[in-house]
Amino acid sequence: MTPVTAFVLGVLAGLAAGLLLWWVASVPARRAAEQAVREAEHERATLPRGVADVLGVLRSGAIVMDRSNRVRTATSPALAFGLVRGHNLLNDELRAQVAAVLRDGTVRERDIEVTRGPFRTGRLQLNTRVARISDELVLILVEDRTQARRVEQVRRDFVVNVSHELKTPVGGLALLAEAVEDAADDPEAVARFARRMKTEAGRLAHLVTEIVDLSRLQTSDLLAEMVIVDVSACAAEAVDQTASLAGSHEIVTAVGDDPARLRIYGARDLIVTAIRNLLTNAITYSEDGTRVSVVTRRVDDVVEVAVSDQGQGISAPDQERIFERFYRVDAARSRLTGGTGLGLSIVKHICANHGGDITLWSQEGQGSTFTLRLPAVADDPRPTGSPAPHASGDRARVADPAHGDALPAGAPTRSDRPVER
Repeated sequence: MTPVTAFVLGVLAGLAAGLLLWWVASVPARRAAEQAVREAEHERATLPRGVADVLGVLRSGAIVMDRSNRVRTATSPALAFGLVRGHNLLNDELRAQVAAVLRDGTVRERDIEVTRGPFRTGRLQLNTRVARISDELVLILVEDRTQARRVEQVRRDFVVNVSHELKTPVGGLALLAEAVEDAADDPEAVARFARRMKTEAGRLAHLVTEIVDLSRLQTSDLLAEMVIVDVSACAAEAVDQTASLAGSHEIVTAVGDDPARLRIYGARDLIVTAIRNLLTNAITYSEDGTRVSVVTRRVDDVVEVAVSDQGQGISAPDQERIFERFYRVDAARSRLTGGTGLGLSIVKHICANHGGDITLWSQEGQGSTFTLRLPAVADDPRPTGSPAPHASGDRARVADPAHGDALPAGAPTRSDRPVER
């Protein structure tokens, strides 16, 4: 190696060492500068003091976004609505609202509909309110209004249905009254029209009575009226009350346990009404000469009353709506027999008010079985008719692990046990 080459290599090595030392020495400065930039950006887009604490206790969903359309934070309800994925806001309408609020600072409120689930079949009605909480941040509040809208729709449907159901007998009575007036000189026609008027008046009275009963069940507190009730005796009374309607139907009753074990806390007249309504439906929707059975039994801490028929059965779509008010599987037959479509809805509310439920098994062409399930009396030797322990106070409540909510003490939890026929 010549002296010149060695000199050049030494100079290059010295330059490389100097550059390396400069780069190492400048790393902390660069990191400090980058940290300063990040802190400045964070300062501009940080949540104001106390806002995070408030968002944590809101029942509404809350989403905070910055000017770059990045989601800074989102509460659990907002995530459950499917509006946020990672740091992205998925709904186009909400993104447009955010942009408008960042532009002019005006608070905006809007109702939107979103789909949910892997097949996008579920729909949620959401109320959204978007407001700016700093120059860089926007807050989105989201409230689920799906249930409220459903209740409003049910109320509207109820008014429409009641109006429609009342219009038929009232209109019939008006027409019959005119017919009687025109046939004043024909005693036979007057008698015939009078019989039809009596039928229509009876149907109208029955409809009004059931509407009043349903309203009372939905609004009143039955705790103060509850006594120890013998369910097998209620079933027997319901059978007696439907004997005239049974005609050629054979009604078979069976008590599957000691009657002393078939006792509940409840309102006796309502339990009789529930069983009678089920029997009436079973008789109405099954052919003459068929059998209707009423079985009363105890399963664990639950008293069950199963009413089975050998009728035409109920299709799967109808089973989903069978407990709706005014819903009829066979509307023509119901009108012919004077049915109102309220009987099963009343049964459902009676069960709910007693801390129980009602289940349905049915197959087309094989009949149906409706089963009342009510919490049984436990460790109470007092005679039938004695006031329930909770009649003068609040009923003790226990948690149902399957649903995470509170049920009346002794109330049955749902199971997958099939209905016995």
